[in-house]
Amino acid sequence: MDLVFGSLEEMLERTQPEAVTAFNAISEHLAVVEACAPRGVHVMVEKPLSTTLEDARRIAALSHRHGIQVVTNYETTWYPSTAEAFRRVHIDPQIGAVRKIVVHDGHEGPREIGVGPEFLSWLTDPVKNGGGASIDFGCYGANLITWLMKGQRPESVTAVFQQMKPEIYSKVDDEATIILTYPGVQGIIQASWNWPFGRKDLEVYGQTGYVHTVDARKMRIRLAGDADEAEVEAPTNEGVFQEPFSYLAAVVRGTQEVSPTDLSSL
Repeated sequence: MDLVFGSLEEMLERTQPEAVTAFNAISEHLAVVEACAPRGVHVMVEKPLSTTLEDARRIAALSHRHGIQVVTNYETTWYPSTAEAFRRVHIDPQIGAVRKIVVHDGHEGPREIGVGPEFLSWLTDPVKNGGGASIDFGCYGANLITWLMKGQRPESVTAVFQQMKPEIYSKVDDEATIILTYPGVQGIIQASWNWPFGRKDLEVYGQTGYVHTVDARKMRIRLAGDADEAEVEAPTNEGVFQEPFSYLAAVVRGTQEVSPTDLSSL
């Protein structure tokens, strides 16, 4: 119990940490940064950064004013297949000019997979979570597509939200499809609490081939001239890009730079 404190402020005063990880309700991320930033304490939040653009801008302003790093943890950032897909699209281009990016994320539903009552209560709260499946899983697609598009902003965003299970999720969406348009490229985000199984996968289609990430390691690739697609396994990520806490420690101690287009950056 000597690790348990009555408030965030008490913990900060008594322990004086280098960094704080805020994996609480999304609407409460701003309050954590407001407490940590003036003390020079860096922050990692669990995805996504915030529920509103206003909160995101306030977090960014606090980060810049007080010289702290605020990074966001997305599980897919640490997937070797994610890094390998980027390499094959941009660093060692193999599929030609990108034309379509499709991201699928989600599971059967938080209640269906046995999420605990405390987590479930704010995950299905339209204020605390900012939405349902669209926020919980749509954020992965927004993150990955923005990264693959090297920070370019979409020209338009079109979204359809539905409640497939209103008897369970009466206050938030449980199904979302979001379409992003760029010059010559279309992005599609499919976020759902209705998949028959959990999934986090990515498809990138170019003019001459495609790259699919099946899971954290497995990939399917087909290039021009191939009779069939090939199944490959992505190599292990290098350095601190294997899991979030090594990355956070490196960022805090100055051995890992955070560039504006990084998957974890503001």
